[in-house]
Amino acid sequence: MSGPASRPEVEDFLYQEASLLDEWRLPEWLALFTEDAHYLVPATDLPADASPDQNLFYIADDRYRLEQRVARLMKKSGHSEQPRSKTRHMVNNVRVTAYEADALCVASAFAVYRTKDGVTDLYVGKALHELVPAGGSLRIRKKLCALDLDGLRPQGRISIIL
Repeated sequence: MSGPASRPEVEDFLYQEASLLDEWRLPEWLALFTEDAHYLVPATDLPADASPDQNLFYIADDRYRLEQRVARLMKKSGHSEQPRSKTRHMVNNVRVTAYEADALCVASAFAVYRTKDGVTDLYVGKALHELVPAGGSLRIRKKLCALDLDGLRPQGRISIIL
């Protein structure tokens, strides 16, 4: 990739990310992240600019913790996802919001349907990606999923990747 990625290229990248998650190809999904990556899901009552250093987040993973999360979800002993949930990630309203010196800032809307044990949950919100060019493609340096929910249903946790 030479120069900044176009919106269609960014959309294709986000659609590929969603496909990897829906197909439980989590090691391949993890490979989309840089070594200094962060994956964040703030609590539903936090302002958009909240920091995981000063607030409680549902998920605040660096690359190492993200690797551990993927390893846990792929194990048969990962009880929260055995049998695995069926998910469908919908991505839309993709906008490149800024071209920085070494990154693209991207905002999108998402809806993730998760079906498990006869119950279907819907997670909706806004995703903010910081994408960097690497080896002719894009990689994720930061992904923040801000949920547009009043709270999580009674289980109080997210056992899938948004």
